[in-house]
Amino acid sequence: MVSQSLPNQYLADPDVQLMMQVISGDDSAFEDLVKRYQDRLIGFFYHLIRDRTTAEDMAQEVFMRVYKARERYTARARFSTWLFRIAHNLASNQKRGLARRREIPLSGSAEPGDAVRREQEFLAEKSALMPTRQIDSKETQDIVRNALDSLNERQKTAVLLHKFEGMSYQDIGEIMDLNVVAVKSLLSRARGNLKEVLERHL
Repeated sequence: MVSQSLPNQYLADPDVQLMMQVISGDDSAFEDLVKRYQDRLIGFFYHLIRDRTTAEDMAQEVFMRVYKARERYTARARFSTWLFRIAHNLASNQKRGLARRREIPLSGSAEPGDAVRREQEFLAEKSALMPTRQIDSKETQDIVRNALDSLNERQKTAVLLHKFEGMSYQDIGEIMDLNVVAVKSLLSRARGNLKEVLERHL
């Protein structure tokens, strides 16, 4: 447990402050964290595996791991960076999906609204690479979504964190255990692969 008297740049993070309250036994603070991040985690997993139910299960598993690790938690990064590192490790290590677990009820919509909005923004941005011929919005979205799905897992994860979550190279590096140069290289290859796939439709 981090002493709040120690100088720590991350203690100013509102979500870190909530996590410190969780450590102190405030279950309502944990519920607030679940509400803040459940859609983002579901969206992250859904874009990796394209299965809504498994994405919800995996998001729930992340929250369970957070709660179980609360007494060992130290604020060594922004809360979102720490959370998505757990999510990334879970996604990397577990390919078969999770058994249905409902110990921590998720509130709100089953649809990851923020993630859908971010995907739409991403699709709109990448649609500039599409041909000038008339293509309806649904076709454009399908083409760009398929292009995203053509990336390997590491490239896709980096793109999701950078474009959908708005994370910095440094944050992505901490989540994926890469240095900044490696993150830049990974994203550059991902952009090149996306462009190559999209240009096939020119």
